[in-house]
Amino acid sequence: MLALGLVLNTLGIGLFCWAIFALAVYALPFFVALSIGMTAFQSGAGLAGSLVIATAGGALTLVLGQVAFAVTRSSALRIAIATAFAVPAAVAGYHVVFALSQIGVPSLALCEVFACLGAVCIGVTSGTRLMVLAEPRPAEQGGVVENPS
Repeated sequence: MLALGLVLNTLGIGLFCWAIFALAVYALPFFVALSIGMTAFQSGAGLAGSLVIATAGGALTLVLGQVAFAVTRSSALRIAIATAFAVPAAVAGYHVVFALSQIGVPSLALCEVFACLGAVCIGVTSGTRLMVLAEPRPAEQGGVVENPS
């Protein structure tokens, strides 16, 4: 039973870490959706209306960010868009890693070091995931289209 518990705990922590890195790109749209939803609810839109408005705002933020990143050719603008997505992910990553490191690390200074390293890793991952979506795909090789339709 002890071995099964250790294996399941290891798998659970690994799954949790995978989820953090996979969902890092969605930190900015989540923050935007949360802000819009809270503002709509406080202005009297009701619970259902606030959820619809928040979902639309978050989805619009994600889609516009990805499209703007894919369409623009300016390196400075691409870096600015990637930074806009990476900073909220880094903040969220800092807090998650800090909370998790407090479970097993007795030193508060070491918790801060782990949290800062986690924030950098998660922020870079978020920016990289956004950049991968806009990689140019070779449609033509040598001027010849492979699959003419």
